[in-house]
Amino acid sequence: MTVTRPVVVGLDGSKSATRAVRWAAEEAVRRNTGLVITHSCALLPARTLDVIAPAESYADGVLEESRQWLTEAAGAARKAAPQVEVKTELAAGDAAEQLIGRSTSAGLLVLGSHGRGGFAGLLAGSTAVAVTTHAHCPVVVVRNTDADPASDAPVVVGLDGSPASYAALDIAFEAAALRRVPLRAVRTWWDLTAETAWQRGLTATNLASIEAAEHRLLAEQVAARSAAHPDVPVQQILTRDRPAHTLIKQSAHAQLIVVGTRGRGGFRGLLLGSTSQALIHHAHCPVSVVPLTQR
Repeated sequence: MTVTRPVVVGLDGSKSATRAVRWAAEEAVRRNTGLVITHSCALLPARTLDVIAPAESYADGVLEESRQWLTEAAGAARKAAPQVEVKTELAAGDAAEQLIGRSTSAGLLVLGSHGRGGFAGLLAGSTAVAVTTHAHCPVVVVRNTDADPASDAPVVVGLDGSPASYAALDIAFEAAALRRVPLRAVRTWWDLTAETAWQRGLTATNLASIEAAEHRLLAEQVAARSAAHPDVPVQQILTRDRPAHTLIKQSAHAQLIVVGTRGRGGFRGLLLGSTSQALIHHAHCPVSVVPLTQR
């Protein structure tokens, strides 16, 4: 008997996390699996004066609030997807460590784009890099946008020919198949300024030759995976642009963007610098980050 790994969503009581819970519940239905809502509660040792509440009362209050968040989130999940099996978990310790550890038994890890409490600052620095680069399963960051993407909007995947982007392409095909929507495969190769292009002696003829080669590489990468999903229509897009600008622009008309944890060429360092921050904070739809090796 094959056991399908659940969708796991991190909770911290914020509006962004509640949106992520609803998204995760709907994704669990698409995958025909269960949903686990987890919250990490970091209780620091404290010494207090007699005139204020003792540390034990503080800890009890924090735990009670955490349980209330989990109860409310479970209710929101069941409302969004009544047929999904929902479980809750209350853990202790560092949020990133708990999530990375939990990802070993998850099929998908889902996070909100802004956090507080147990997940404070999750997407604002080193913690975000730790989760997205060290998780053992794909991670989806659900953007806290004003409107939900259209149900027939495509899935977009950023490609560069690296092993990580092949892993992302596999997940993107699966996501498009589950949603019964087209897949938009995007490759960007222009990372030169006008000055550096002139210094390298790139002429219109050179650029045309490069572009033709890039088209061929994009087509070859898509063809290597498309046979497994013949029912998924694929649109191939090659842009001469910056990676962040390209993907953010594409996200305005997509329901999910999929990228690998590490890339090369146009998507080099996607999750290690300004490009990743731009995508996580400014994309118009959820962003899926796929590890090279899924364990």
